[in-house]
Amino acid sequence: MTDTPAYLQDAKSLLSADGFATSNVWYHGTSSALLTSIKEKGLNRSGDRDSNKKVVDTMKTIGGSYQESVQPVFLTQSKELAYIWASKTVKKRSVRFEGDEMPVVFQITLDEDTNKKVKTDVGAASMIMIGHDDYMDQLAQVYKANGFDAPVIDPMTADRMDYVNKLGLAYIDTNIASDCLQLVTE
Repeated sequence: MTDTPAYLQDAKSLLSADGFATSNVWYHGTSSALLTSIKEKGLNRSGDRDSNKKVVDTMKTIGGSYQESVQPVFLTQSKELAYIWASKTVKKRSVRFEGDEMPVVFQITLDEDTNKKVKTDVGAASMIMIGHDDYMDQLAQVYKANGFDAPVIDPMTADRMDYVNKLGLAYIDTNIASDCLQLVTE
């Protein structure tokens, strides 16, 4: 059983033996510390500017070089999976920032043309191969809680659509305007 709040547990309505259903509605999980900025500016690629600045400052301090790259906006078709990523974001930020940040989930409704720009996140293959991330364990709990066996993905032979359909991993390489977003609340 996961620690996902009940109002975010939507896998039971999305999950089948084929994986998670998709539509033009997506979700993004993040930290409550970013709420004001997201509500004003939307979701921007490489959007956690404060965290990015801390990394750059740390690299300068130790004399290392750091080339900041522009990351896409990561999406999933499930509030439940977005909450997992929001919790990871809060944990990651807690190393660099003090405060009582909480996981939050945004619903993103895309028009038909923008929705066509959503891509399956095959970059997650490294996460599966290395095995250092507990996302796959958490995903297995979601599958099990809903009566399904966890997906087994071989990154070398998997269909690229398995990353979005079975793992709930997608992205869009464009900023998302605030008028497409809605904070998911009870």
